[in-house]
Amino acid sequence: MHFLLSTVVLHTAILCTAVSNPGQRPFSDDSRAKILNTRVNAAIISILKEFKTPGGVGVAVVQQSQDSGWRIETRGYGLAKVDGAMVTDDTLFAIGSNSKLFDVLATGLLISNETLSPRISWNTKIASVMPEWGLMDPVASSETTIQDAMSHRTGLPRHDFILHADVGTVSETIGRLRYLKPSTGFRELWQYNNFIYTVLSYFPPLLTGIPFETYVNDFILQPLGMNSTTYFSKTAADSGNLADGMARDGVNQIEDVFGLGRVRAYPFWSPNEGNPGSVISGPGGLISNAKNMAIWLQTLLSEGRNPVDGEIVIPEDVICRVAAGVTVVVPAAQFPELSPVVYGGGQMRGTYRGFEFIEHGGTVPGFKSQITRIPNQNFGVAVLSNDESFGFQIAEAVKFRIIDEVLDLEMIDWSARFKSLITAQFNERPIPTPRSPNPTLPSIAFSALAGTYRDPGYGILELCFISPENLIASASESCRQLIDEIPTILPATLDPHIPTLLARWKGFRITHVYLAHFEQNLFNLTSVLSIPTGNSSDKPYWVQKNSHPNFVAEFSFEGTVGVGLRGLWGPGEGVESPRGESVEDRAEVWFAKIDDDDR
Repeated sequence: MHFLLSTVVLHTAILCTAVSNPGQRPFSDDSRAKILNTRVNAAIISILKEFKTPGGVGVAVVQQSQDSGWRIETRGYGLAKVDGAMVTDDTLFAIGSNSKLFDVLATGLLISNETLSPRISWNTKIASVMPEWGLMDPVASSETTIQDAMSHRTGLPRHDFILHADVGTVSETIGRLRYLKPSTGFRELWQYNNFIYTVLSYFPPLLTGIPFETYVNDFILQPLGMNSTTYFSKTAADSGNLADGMARDGVNQIEDVFGLGRVRAYPFWSPNEGNPGSVISGPGGLISNAKNMAIWLQTLLSEGRNPVDGEIVIPEDVICRVAAGVTVVVPAAQFPELSPVVYGGGQMRGTYRGFEFIEHGGTVPGFKSQITRIPNQNFGVAVLSNDESFGFQIAEAVKFRIIDEVLDLEMIDWSARFKSLITAQFNERPIPTPRSPNPTLPSIAFSALAGTYRDPGYGILELCFISPENLIASASESCRQLIDEIPTILPATLDPHIPTLLARWKGFRITHVYLAHFEQNLFNLTSVLSIPTGNSSDKPYWVQKNSHPNFVAEFSFEGTVGVGLRGLWGPGEGVESPRGESVEDRAEVWFAKIDDDDR
């Protein structure tokens, strides 16, 4: 269902602190008992055990009272690394999309800078100041404001897989957005898109000449004393405190959905080792720990002030603006204790059991995070996890357990709720239709489908044909090399009895894709993440596959020869793939076949 949003912009003056609910009890100023007490610690450890996590969590809680000042508690639980090192409050985790708040607040600092020329505002149209900007929808292209971008209402779905191509610069990536199909109309629906926050991260270098990462460090992190927080994985690794992202290999989920299998460590997901200007810094590049998240929560609850000296680091009106809802994220609450949720800029806003919260989650390979504050109660909690499989649910269960403790509410077993949901989703997963033993073959020979394809947004895709009989690839040297690597880098991945087209796809959570023939010109599409084990006594690589009945590739030979991909653009809930008479029209992404000379 689509939810039409008003195009009227928010008033400049936004009430920052919500009016207190008479039913909400403030914290007791005379109680200094620990929040992370023996009871809560036991509950967190129990949650980790219930999900059989190979990893752990870093937790920060802060609480302010008028009489006693700040109460700050930070602690680690479980394992930080596959070598058995424990999580502490110094352990560093990637915080994923919780980086977006730093991004949009940096934009807010520019908006507040009266010496900046040209001046910008929340209602500045991006096209008016950023030459690289453009979208396929001409209305969205010309009318998108900073507020539209921060609240994900441009009509553009995720399109995360555009990182398939050589990533390039931030400027080059922004230039590719104009070639991506929208999935809804402008301002029609909340449509999460990471690269819109790449656009926002371009404002500091565009308007000041200062790299984005340097700008955030100099004007937010360092003034707050968040000295352990960084955009650079090398800096984090050199500290000795960077956690391993933990994954489970070889789990038989039919026997146990929460099975541990063989514990594996992800190589750190971000390629940003030390140079500013990364495409992923704005939307998801920050690394931090529980100690620094405590500072961050205090700053947000203090409406932009340094919690130590009270100096304004981020103007209050900027904090208020990005916390104010613009788009609808959750139109109907999933649980009776929750409410519908709205989105401002890098922040979601709703209620839990009558208490208003402002929060955001973060997800990157191997790491999950949840950072939540309850302004009317002067309370905040951050949970950082390194469990790839169930880290989000673990963080949520820990968060709710701590909130129930602090607000003196009857405890809800959120761990059991989330485990029940996960089990139900696994049991109700769509089962692919089996391939016919005698399928209709494509309109042209399989070998003729091999070759180089290009989408201007997604880049180059070289499909290599794999014959079940003799593993002979197409003629290119790169395809012959790829075929030779299959036993090593893609062990037990491909069905040798099905004609298949295989391609490298260097990107987010993905190293390869393969198209397994299904019927006539239709192929089942599967993405693969091949990860080195780094263990000479083990197999060289282990593999994660992601397939779904809706992941489809369809070839067309009418007019321009090409292949259309469906099921991977990541739209809002209930948004269908494009419709149309031709394969190109109904493709989410259209790769046209090109000659090698045209690459």
